[in-house]
Amino acid sequence: MRSRLIAWLVLALLPLVAAGELRLLTEQAPPTSFLRDGEPDGYAVEVVRELVRRTGSPAQIEIMPWTRGYYLARHDPHTALFMVVRTPERESMFRWVGPILQGTTRFYSLKDSGLRIESLDAAARAGTLALPKQWYTYETLERMGFTNLHGVPGPRQMVSMLKHGRVKLIATEDLTLREELAMGGLTVDDVQGHLAFMQSDYYIAFSPHTPPEQVANWQRHLEAMRADGSLRRIRQRWLPQAEHL
Repeated sequence: MRSRLIAWLVLALLPLVAAGELRLLTEQAPPTSFLRDGEPDGYAVEVVRELVRRTGSPAQIEIMPWTRGYYLARHDPHTALFMVVRTPERESMFRWVGPILQGTTRFYSLKDSGLRIESLDAAARAGTLALPKQWYTYETLERMGFTNLHGVPGPRQMVSMLKHGRVKLIATEDLTLREELAMGGLTVDDVQGHLAFMQSDYYIAFSPHTPPEQVANWQRHLEAMRADGSLRRIRQRWLPQAEHL
């Protein structure tokens, strides 16, 4: 009788455990997050996985399109999205843990284009500039008054358009440049880097419904990773070119 009661209690608690499991969402963006043999991998995935271990949080890491993950993280409890640029416009939309990485964004053209981009004004007059429309970079340049932006679904299309001469410029970060170029059939030797115009701090963005104490716990463990050197070691394995955090 007692054993049956214990079994019933275990079964009764299972939905509660599942209901409290965190959904940790990210997009396909190597080398920070991508699928390897069907499993999430990459710098940001490794950092988040270590935070899951240290905080003892039941969690599932999923890779999905950015726009869907962004919507779910804003509206669904027990959900977080990484990596997200923290901006004044987004501040109240999420609860933040980080930063876990910093990147520098610059303009790029084909090396044989002859372009020289030494100012934002020059970039705005250089011809069509392709960018994924969901990127914060697109939002930023649009807010700056750029009228030469061409929104695309993702980095593959952005690079492909540059390769085939359909646009003059793209803009992306040093952290993901090599992998994004490879998606569209280019290498770093094919492009010329120009003006660096933005630095971005990347965070884990938790649903606004997340208890503040849970977010604070994750932040404490991230700071512990920074202090004990484990964050630096993960970064050196994946992103040896990245700036120190």
